[in-house]
Amino acid sequence: MCLAIPVEIVSISDQMAKCRVGEGETFLDASLMLMSDEVEVGDYLIVHAGFALRKLDSTEAEETLKILRDMVKIADGTEPEACGF
Repeated sequence: MCLAIPVEIVSISDQMAKCRVGEGETFLDASLMLMSDEVEVGDYLIVHAGFALRKLDSTEAEETLKILRDMVKIADGTEPEACGF
């Protein structure tokens, strides 16, 4: 099963965005070549397999991250902060 995750853009160079996953220190690079919307630093994206798929508003991104944290906590009993997002 694959899971697309919300990330926040911290920098953009050419068609690549460096993004922070949640509030942790996990970063990833995402290609912007599939995006039809203009994006800028601070925007949230849904990323899957290294490609940004769509832009999210900050409320939707935070709600999604909370759900993912809760799923991790339920699945293995770890605290949400330990999962990296």
